[in-house]
Amino acid sequence: MADDGRRGGGEEEDRGPAAMYQMFEVMSELMDKLKLLNYEEHFLKKYNIKPFSRHYFAIATNPGEQFYIFTALSAWLINVAGRPFEMPQEFDDPNATVSGILEDLRRFGVNTDFPPSKLKSGSGEFACFVLDRLADAALLTNQFSWNRPVYPYEEQDEEENIIDEDETELKLERLEEEIGDYDANNASDDDEGAEPFLDLGSKSASSMTAGDASKPIDIMVSSTNADEWKLEVERVAPSLKVTIRTDNKDWRTHVDQMHQHKKGIESSLVDAKTHLDKLHSEIRRTLEKISSREKYINSQLEHHVQEYRGAQDQLAQAKEKYKQGSGGVTEHSRTLAELTEELDKVKMEMEERGSSMTDGAPLVKIKQTLNRLKTESIQMDIRIGVIEHVLMQARLRDKSLMHKDMNKQHGTSLSNHLSTLSEGDDDTAKNYFANI
Repeated sequence: MADDGRRGGGEEEDRGPAAMYQMFEVMSELMDKLKLLNYEEHFLKKYNIKPFSRHYFAIATNPGEQFYIFTALSAWLINVAGRPFEMPQEFDDPNATVSGILEDLRRFGVNTDFPPSKLKSGSGEFACFVLDRLADAALLTNQFSWNRPVYPYEEQDEEENIIDEDETELKLERLEEEIGDYDANNASDDDEGAEPFLDLGSKSASSMTAGDASKPIDIMVSSTNADEWKLEVERVAPSLKVTIRTDNKDWRTHVDQMHQHKKGIESSLVDAKTHLDKLHSEIRRTLEKISSREKYINSQLEHHVQEYRGAQDQLAQAKEKYKQGSGGVTEHSRTLAELTEELDKVKMEMEERGSSMTDGAPLVKIKQTLNRLKTESIQMDIRIGVIEHVLMQARLRDKSLMHKDMNKQHGTSLSNHLSTLSEGDDDTAKNYFANI
């Protein structure tokens, strides 16, 4: 597992070519710790999250999904470690969520001197590091400890209870090697003057010299007791048992196996041949019955077959007619749809015109307007008559006054008097209209 100092975001240390695969090892250990915390039951099923692979956070595949699962898993581990942390939602601020996770990680005594932006992808070395440290804190809170391994008890077979063949039996090859080693040692011991392996005639052997080695040796007479020799043989015989194991690669073994298989095949062929002959005869009779039944059925159903063929021809003709008719029906249905649309438009226009024709509100308004115009015209006629009458009176008054003052005043005074009269007449007309 990587150290805390190596996770810093400052300087990148030269950690060798295998450092890029360190996150996979951390992720593998993290999955083991999550299984110890039973995350399948308490996290995946509880929050309805699909199981992820052992290298899910080590490789960037789907940043959005990975970031959500990373924050949710971190929040769950923080809660398991004994600190309250709300589960992140989909629309939460990622910066605030990452800052909260790093703050709780620092409270657990973990050095987090890398920028929070390294965790926004939800994958990579720093994400695996954070999850691994939170899993360690959760395991410490749960007081998890490794126990001694318990090995299952395996019953020994009878063959294993027997003493090893290497101790009780000598292979042929080992025996030959020991004999060859003994001859070589014996020859060297003779040159050095050592004692032989088995001294049956010590006197003759000791009396021989290097120059007498080429001379013929006299007949040796054993001085060993026969009973003691038999006892020694009985004692040593189990240890000198020689077992020659056959080699499967030997051609003689293959030849013997071929002869045995040949005999077995010949013995089995006799019984198998009788059974095969019976089976052949039964199959032949069955085929003959089937062929005869087939011919009978064909003869009985020949007219039905002809009727069926005629019906198939008629069906083909009917299908062809149906295709032709369906093409015409499609065209006519399209024409009918167009005509229906035009008819709907005409009906809508007729309804609009009918509604406008049957509506009496415009006529009533026209009649009311005409009546109002008549009354207004009458009032105007009255006003015009009154004004004409007033003007007529003013003119008559002016004439009478002019005749009276004609001799008294000159032309200038007469004009002043006329203006005065006009002003008086205007006031009279105004008073009259106000009263009306």
